[in-house]
Amino acid sequence: MHQLAGDRPSAPLPAKADAPAILERLAVRADDAAEIMAGWPDPGSALWTPELSWLLDRSIALVRGDLGGHAWLAPGPELPRDRGPAWRHLYVYGYLALLDVVTGYHRDHGIPDAVTWTTLADLGRNLAVDRRMNREGWPVMQAWLTLHARGGLYELGRLQHQRSDDGSLGLHIPESGPMTPAAIDASLAEARAFFPRHFPDERYTSFSCGSWLLDPQLREYLPADSNIVRFQQRFELEPYEKDDGPDADVEVLRFGFRTLTTPLDRLPRDSVLQRAIIDHLRAGRHWHWRQGQFPI
Repeated sequence: MHQLAGDRPSAPLPAKADAPAILERLAVRADDAAEIMAGWPDPGSALWTPELSWLLDRSIALVRGDLGGHAWLAPGPELPRDRGPAWRHLYVYGYLALLDVVTGYHRDHGIPDAVTWTTLADLGRNLAVDRRMNREGWPVMQAWLTLHARGGLYELGRLQHQRSDDGSLGLHIPESGPMTPAAIDASLAEARAFFPRHFPDERYTSFSCGSWLLDPQLREYLPADSNIVRFQQRFELEPYEKDDGPDADVEVLRFGFRTLTTPLDRLPRDSVLQRAIIDHLRAGRHWHWRQGQFPI
């Protein structure tokens, strides 16, 4: 809260009349859009206490103050989301307020509209995932989405690519279809052209990734020609460090099942990957978060 209390400039939300079309462009589902519209921060709204309004204004200012940044950034405190749409979607309103700011940043770097809106539409994808997770997923997602709102990440084909200061482009894998080698190759090729064109002052020499998907233990369960194993084979892994990254046992549940609380014996076993995750954990073993990279 101390971080948020500075004198940075905020940004206004789009006009309420324009919001439904904007939400549609951001791939926000109808049920999520209806909640967002119901909680809209109208002047004098009984849903918005002075403290909530202050928090929204300062959160917008905090994220805007790091425009162009590419590290994870918490936009504010985790909120009790069962108190209604204003509490549940406060950081969504902040994202909407920053659209003009970040699209202007994209234009200044010559980034095509198609890339801009494909990237920003990750909002709708994450809201849908959070709904599937019975609201368990948002504390991570609210920080994740500040990357998009600051111009720190771009979705290019199958992968999202995160800028950095260490000479590597971070790879992220959205929920958007199979990870076929051809799709991965096309995304990497697009990134090799994209970043020198739009960020000529930045020099990247490698692609990097941190994920449970890079855990070599998966090869005990998956076919050698599976998309995940073939993705792993691109990387030279760093030595395993137990505390390097988030808890992989939690992350496999988040991404493999979209739940953090369902008992293992009630999880679906519809795919080879799901069966592998469950059987590994039920055997008392643990998944590992692994870091790797390969040259651009």
